[in-house]
Amino acid sequence: MDLRQGGVAGRRPWWSSRALLAVPVTIIVVITVTDQLVPEDIHLGPLLVIAPAITAYFAGPWLTALVGLLTVAAQAYIGWHFGVLLSRNVLVQILALAVLSALVVVFCVVRERHRGQLARVRTVAEATQHVLLWPLPDQLGCVRVAVLYLAAEDEAQIGGDLYAATPVDGGVRIMIGDVRGKGLPAIGEAALLIGAFREAAHQHAGLSALAAALEQSVTRNLAQLAPAGESGEQFATALLLEVPDEDRITRIISCGHPPPLLLGPDSAVTVPLHPAPPLGLGRLGPSTYTVDVFSFEPGDTLLLYTDGVIEARNSSGVFYPLAERAALWAGQSPGKLVHSLRQDLLAHVGGRLDDDAAVIALCRTPGPHRGHHR
Repeated sequence: MDLRQGGVAGRRPWWSSRALLAVPVTIIVVITVTDQLVPEDIHLGPLLVIAPAITAYFAGPWLTALVGLLTVAAQAYIGWHFGVLLSRNVLVQILALAVLSALVVVFCVVRERHRGQLARVRTVAEATQHVLLWPLPDQLGCVRVAVLYLAAEDEAQIGGDLYAATPVDGGVRIMIGDVRGKGLPAIGEAALLIGAFREAAHQHAGLSALAAALEQSVTRNLAQLAPAGESGEQFATALLLEVPDEDRITRIISCGHPPPLLLGPDSAVTVPLHPAPPLGLGRLGPSTYTVDVFSFEPGDTLLLYTDGVIEARNSSGVFYPLAERAALWAGQSPGKLVHSLRQDLLAHVGGRLDDDAAVIALCRTPGPHRGHHR
């Protein structure tokens, strides 16, 4: 299960536009009837321009043009009703309504063209983001998986937070990380680390060697992505996890990343770690990294997260209490857990995060289970 913020709001359904069409039509009828009831020295016909202006808000050029024609016809009817259709004043009013309606239609055409271009750009961007941050399957090896990703950047599905997972011989390897920066500018750095993990995860037998390979790759390549004047300041935190299919002992390495939460039946315990420096701060060898181990039993849920979750503040400046809230949902499935977490986190911050946030919920299933990767 993959929950992501964003997605592009589509155009209003056709039936919605036709339902709203009753509003400008009603305005035209009301103005036309009222103009015939008020004293002759009061002219309400010019107000008919309100109708096409309102229609342009929810409809396309054709419906807007139709309403424009109705306004011109209504003004002509008012002039005919009073017997002054061919007077200079009425003809000018009709011409003015026609010109203004045409301008509104032109505006609609330009807007629709720009909307189409933007929709195509968004489609390409979404496809690119989908390729970079593959959705994880619901079952991966011996664990059920659910992912929550909230990007701080408007209209983005990913940012500087990242995750990846792949089956290896005898188990599953998972990475969650956070590159320096946030939003769209950090995507290139996230792509670098994800690509390095996907390749190195199958080439190194131990987590220490895997961490050292990621360190070398990040150190070698991050400098090329650094903005001018920020050379040497690029780094990434990462948490590397190896869950064996048969063994209940799970191995983990933290490269400057927050420790995960282990959720039991009614508790949330922080897994104790011996963190190494973040990736990209120096060419560190395998001996630098401490492989921590803990027991991950069937029915337990492991919660991996980035600092965008625990550093999220409400209007009073209070950090989000992840461990306290997660303990309330410890008995839920990974999918329900991340759904509850998403709603609660967004409610805590008032609907908008200042930093990217990612969460992976892993629930160990009884016995070995060969999942798939996509």
